[in-house]
Amino acid sequence: MAAPDSDSCDIAIVGGGLAGGLAMLALARRRLDLDVRLIEPGAVGGNHIWSFFDADIDADDRWLVEPLIGHRWDGYDVAFPAYWRGVPMAYNSITGEAVAEAVAAVLPAGRLIAKSAILLAPGSVGFDDGTRLVARHVIDARGVGDLTGIECGWQKFVGQALRIEGGHGLARPVVMDATVEQIGGYRFVYCLPFDAETVFVEDTYYSDDAALDVAAVRERIAAYAAAQGWNVTEVEREETGWLPVVMAGDFDAVWPEEDGVARIGVRAGLFHATTGYSLPDAVCTAAALPWMVDRPDLGAALRKGAARAWRRQRFYRMLDAMLFRAAAPEERYRIFERFYRLSPGLIARFYAGASTARDKLRILSGKPPVPIGRALAALARFDWR
Repeated sequence: MAAPDSDSCDIAIVGGGLAGGLAMLALARRRLDLDVRLIEPGAVGGNHIWSFFDADIDADDRWLVEPLIGHRWDGYDVAFPAYWRGVPMAYNSITGEAVAEAVAAVLPAGRLIAKSAILLAPGSVGFDDGTRLVARHVIDARGVGDLTGIECGWQKFVGQALRIEGGHGLARPVVMDATVEQIGGYRFVYCLPFDAETVFVEDTYYSDDAALDVAAVRERIAAYAAAQGWNVTEVEREETGWLPVVMAGDFDAVWPEEDGVARIGVRAGLFHATTGYSLPDAVCTAAALPWMVDRPDLGAALRKGAARAWRRQRFYRMLDAMLFRAAAPEERYRIFERFYRLSPGLIARFYAGASTARDKLRILSGKPPVPIGRALAALARFDWR
């Protein structure tokens, strides 16, 4: 029996972002027999827009993410100093608000706990007000954790939804416009046309550090809009973000073996090492949870799966080491410029983290877009674990 200052449930999910929200949705839809609580002191879903390619999500898991899609396009464009290319790959976006609305629709009253969790154990959560929640399983979905033992660069960005008088003229997304000035590493602008007069513009940087001058980036977004001939009448929303781009590190540094609390999402190291994107892994894990939560060893099972996923990312970590160690910051765009000349199928498998042996050979073949000596030096330092 719970103590007077505590409550109890079957599953406690700590963190109401992408991974936690999707986990809540999956359990609410497929395990009505369970008392599941979502612990989030802020806004469920947060202030974020997540995008993904069709190939990123297994067909068997689309039931979970399909209702959340707010925008879908049949292809996208990329632009580099040497060329502009259209890529015939379907692209989708969902918002934090969509996740919040979906969770609110399935979450019974009292099961959203708007408190800060300060102490997590495999069977309980302690809150900052001194109360406690006892649970059969606690699942940590709080986003990026301690990366002290991980060597990484950063993908950092500021994004704004702009209202354009007379329309912006974009028919589909521009996933990378690298014709802009290269500042602080590989820089590109990302554009999502939400409707004829609304476009989400994100100014993104692959940099050595996580420092982000938001005011300066806002000015660059305004300058980019002006260069397109857009008359911006309103900034409807703004978001900022930092995604780790991992070059090296042992999985044990991300999720120590002695930590028995179950983890999902970025907290579990489940993200693409090069792009930092976590939505495909979050969907896959959430879709599997309804059949996993009956396991008494849930934490160990999730950790084992996350460790396997981390090992599968070895090739992408090697590419990241080449990007950050072998290419001068202002020349990093050349790596992506070369990559986007490859076939759509290869590109799709790359983003899905499912590159084949032939894909990997093709990516590495030919004249390297970085100095050979620096490339060899980067490979010599690479940790192949």
